[in-house]
Amino acid sequence: MTANPRYRQVGIAGAGRVARALALALAPRSAAPVLLWGRSPGHVRDAAAETGGAAAASCAALAAACDLIIVAVADDAVGPVAAELARALPPGADPFVCHVSGRSGAALLAPLGDAGAVVAAVHPAMTFTGDPAQEVARMAGARFAISAPDGEALAEARALVGFLGGVAVEIAEAQRPLYHAALCHAANHLVTLMAGASHALRAAGVDEPGALLAPLVRAALENSLARGFGALSGPLLRGDDATIGGHLAALAAYAPDLLPAYRAMARATLDELARSGGAPADALRECLETPPR
Repeated sequence: MTANPRYRQVGIAGAGRVARALALALAPRSAAPVLLWGRSPGHVRDAAAETGGAAAASCAALAAACDLIIVAVADDAVGPVAAELARALPPGADPFVCHVSGRSGAALLAPLGDAGAVVAAVHPAMTFTGDPAQEVARMAGARFAISAPDGEALAEARALVGFLGGVAVEIAEAQRPLYHAALCHAANHLVTLMAGASHALRAAGVDEPGALLAPLVRAALENSLARGFGALSGPLLRGDDATIGGHLAALAAYAPDLLPAYRAMARATLDELARSGGAPADALRECLETPPR
């Protein structure tokens, strides 16, 4: 505990990976042990034991005791949990309540706002793998997307992110779906991209495709983060349609499931080249549209 904890009691609705990491991270900011509540009492007890918190007897107990409540449940469950918390909120209570879903803004917590709570959306832009101690360390320096209906709520959200060691990035309510789509495109589709490349390498006789890809992909990721699209290299940048034609033929013969994704990403790369003032790529586009022989 800190000498001057920020909150009387932190409460968390949820008992999964994100809930456990947040419970551990915020324990020093809570004058009383972090209180956890969820649909599965067994999971809640396990989460409380792992993080040094306590299990709430009910949603009403969580709502009555806490001046900070974080809703850390599956996306589709945020609305129902918010409605239940709003019904349980004691008259005159004004806790700060936030959810950590990426896809939605603070409007999802409107029932709580109507009941007197200060509400916001606070999404950590990182993955949670189930190691709370490691994730507490990773939150330090991570970006958190915050959305809130007013200045008071924004200030509370920024303070919370600061206690977690993160950096707050304000996202307008209407832009939350676009923000979340961008993150999913970058992180989820990267996993799919690596899976496809690994399948093709296995078809080419490589026993450990991850080991072969790792140095190349890590360098490409670091360069693209540092330089943006200026980090592009390879046959599309060079305009080498013969090489691309060879790729298409090999994929059609040995990894046909990868062919649609390869074509789509190649077209997207050519589109970005055109937007950035690159050389015309008519031959490459024609190559991508021509069925492999």
